Amino acid sequence: MEDIKHIQAHQHSQAEEGCCTHHSHNPASEHPNEQGKSRFRVYYPAFFSLVLLLTGLALEHWLQSDAFNGYKRFLWYLTAYLPVGLPVLKEALLSLGNKDFFNEFFLMTLATLGAFYIGEYPEGVAVMLFYSFGELLQGDAVRQARKNIKTLMDIRPKEAFLLQNDQITTVNADTVKPGDTIVVKPGGKVSLDGELLTDYATLNTAALTGESKPLVLEKGENVLAGSIVIDSLIQVQVTKKFEDSAVAKILELAQNAASQKAPTEKYIRKFAKIYTPIVVLCAVLILLLPFLYSLYTGGIFLFDEWLYRALVFLVISCPCALVVSIPLGYFGGIGAASRNGILVKGGNFLDLLAKIKTVVTDKTGTLTNGRFEVQHLYTKDLNQDTLLSYIASLESGSTHPVARAVVQYAGKMNTVLSAVEGLQELPGRGVTGQINHKTIAVGNDRLMKELSVDLTQITPQTEDTVLYCAVNGTAEGYLVIADSLKEDSLSAVSAMKSLGINRIVMVSGDKDSIVQKTARQAGIREAYGDCMPDDKVKILSRIRQEESKPVAFVGDGINDAPVLAISDIGIAMGRLGSDAAIEMADVVIQSDQPSRIPVAIKIGRKTQSIVLQNISLAFGVKLIVLLMGAGGIATLWEAVFADVGVALLAILNAIRIQKMNFNIND
Repeated sequence: MEDIKHIQAHQHSQAEEGCCTHHSHNPASEHPNEQGKSRFRVYYPAFFSLVLLLTGLALEHWLQSDAFNGYKRFLWYLTAYLPVGLPVLKEALLSLGNKDFFNEFFLMTLATLGAFYIGEYPEGVAVMLFYSFGELLQGDAVRQARKNIKTLMDIRPKEAFLLQNDQITTVNADTVKPGDTIVVKPGGKVSLDGELLTDYATLNTAALTGESKPLVLEKGENVLAGSIVIDSLIQVQVTKKFEDSAVAKILELAQNAASQKAPTEKYIRKFAKIYTPIVVLCAVLILLLPFLYSLYTGGIFLFDEWLYRALVFLVISCPCALVVSIPLGYFGGIGAASRNGILVKGGNFLDLLAKIKTVVTDKTGTLTNGRFEVQHLYTKDLNQDTLLSYIASLESGSTHPVARAVVQYAGKMNTVLSAVEGLQELPGRGVTGQINHKTIAVGNDRLMKELSVDLTQITPQTEDTVLYCAVNGTAEGYLVIADSLKEDSLSAVSAMKSLGINRIVMVSGDKDSIVQKTARQAGIREAYGDCMPDDKVKILSRIRQEESKPVAFVGDGINDAPVLAISDIGIAMGRLGSDAAIEMADVVIQSDQPSRIPVAIKIGRKTQSIVLQNISLAFGVKLIVLLMGAGGIATLWEAVFADVGVALLAILNAIRIQKMNFNIND
């Protein structure tokens, strides 16, 4: 008890100190007031420039003050320009130093300085102001998306409470080895992956999975680092090193997610590199050609007028809206997915999620719970307690999943186990031994056949696994054992069908009769059982040849890694899934819920929709204003809207996805 009090006192003192001393470098962990002040300081220059610009326009157009002219007007607008213009001018000079001559900083600088040269001060300020404000909005959107991903970054405490020789000591989590036992109190976070030693535990896994519903685990089940203990003190036997935990791998993948560019994003970047120099050349020609023509004809050349037209063209043609909003759309999609407990490893996979029409899925651990449970107990002459005691006593010496299910069931039924002599395990068939001088055999029909046990009177009509028990060569009863569908598997399959997923296929290494039964229960028409890993690869390869759209594969086991690797888009269950499956997958469902698959598809489609909207908006508005500019109708104000205004609208449009709720039934 003293050790437990020590833990509680230690964690309480941490809470009073702020509980996050190791987060001090992270702005998100600052005091709310300090964080608010820092955000205000970032926006202050833009607000200052906006106030000066609006005041100048009021003096110039509405109040029509005679004092507001000449050098006073110039100094007023220059003061409005500098807070937002200097950072961009600095970036433009740095780019020139790096021999990057054609970028958005160069275009903004050229356009605004040109506007000041011809006396169009308000337009020059407006171009730079709205551009800077768009950059600030973009920064906030990226920060919000990163926040959704980085909420995972600090979910593992750096300390662990190690239990050794009935003593609890506080140690660094990275010094704890597999096999050690750690203690976690209510409200505390689990620091390493392990196996639950306590009978029951209720955990909050929202930071890991995005799922608010508490997770109830039983003794022997896996506990993930980052989970928060809700109800009682628990003990966990560590199974992985600190750096090898499932969440550590997910964090590493999340950090690299933004580097995987979608095809649309890559194309826009390439497009901008070619497009921007052409735009600058066209603007120069708009100014130069009339000048050469005036020399040839002897006509009058109005330099300021043609420079103004060139600047209008330059501002309209700037690709800011595309270059800024499209990557932001994909990044927002990745952030929205992370908020929903789904790790998407790059924008390219969001595009693929939007296009899939066929899903191939594993059975065990993906659509089913992946653990056997006793469904039914039948006895012929013996009473049920005696029969269950015989079966569980023999199976208690086996590590087979079926044996563990039997022993767990016997524990729930408070069955007393008996001493077994001469225990012998027969791989693929069952176990035999002696209890109270009686020969007991527990196993499948193959074992019963080998022992010449007559099953004709007790053979059940079921496709599930049957465990027979024979006493002194006579069949006395059986247990029916089966895996069960996850509670949301039916709704997941239904939701995928409603999204136009025309073909859902189940493949599994389990025997075909069980696979067909599970498929019928889940509402899946096409299923294949008795599949080895290479069989799954062959089936998926054939389906990919048959389908014109991308094919997704969903799995969780190490045997699924090869087929995840060759699929168009691989989706892995991340909570209980194997490390190999998580590494190979393109999308990781952190809660192991099949219902997250249609949610991931919805996020992919919404992201693609927003990106296409932004492309259409940018090109559409620019084309209209360019035509107006060619006719001499458009001013720099229209140009500002066509470029920076559209960029702002596109950024706001891209931000929307981070605020959306994606539910399976929507």
